[in-house]
Amino acid sequence: MKTKLTILGIALTATLLPAQTFTTNSYPLNPNTGIADGSPVGVMEQFNVSGASGVITNVQVQLDITGGFNGDLYAYLVGPQGQLAVLVNRPGITGSNPFGYGNGGFNITLDSSSANIHGYGSGYTTNGLGQVTGVWGSDGRNIDPQSLGSVFSGAATSANLGLFQDGNANGVWTFFIADLSPGGGTANLNSIILTIMTVPEPQTWIILGGAILLSGFINRLRRR
Repeated sequence: MKTKLTILGIALTATLLPAQTFTTNSYPLNPNTGIADGSPVGVMEQFNVSGASGVITNVQVQLDITGGFNGDLYAYLVGPQGQLAVLVNRPGITGSNPFGYGNGGFNITLDSSSANIHGYGSGYTTNGLGQVTGVWGSDGRNIDPQSLGSVFSGAATSANLGLFQDGNANGVWTFFIADLSPGGGTANLNSIILTIMTVPEPQTWIILGGAILLSGFINRLRRR
């Protein structure tokens, strides 16, 4: 009898709760501007997001950068509630490599679950423009980009794009990138695409009502 009640309860709950509908919106910017070599001033761009319902389940950032020296680049994304995710922080710099990777440019997608971009040199591909390609995890090292290589090696990677999950997508998102070491040429920021996936929040009254109905249904069955 307990098994039958459990099965019936699960079926009734499933009919009471609405199916989750994921919504994905992309926000492209095409600044097509140079990133000054060896300058902390950098480039700042903003995305104005409105009309997004529900809570964030995933955030991705696509970067198209040509030229320069990848190991000089530092980039982050700030969300509407002030969360700061470090996208790129001097990729390749470690205790044994104080300069980072020397590739010129990125054509990549950053997320919160793929292999960390900081160590991409262990296995990567490039396109005809010499840009590093693929899907990578955001760096997440929220440390001074001028730190010693040994600090990079031991730094936590928790300041990544996963910080935005369960938050509100609406508001101003700020992207920043700079080339922090002179030499290696000037990189060009061609485009940025911010992609946000959301899902509706469960309605409290639906869940509460479902629980009450389910409880009454089970009690009626037990009296039989």
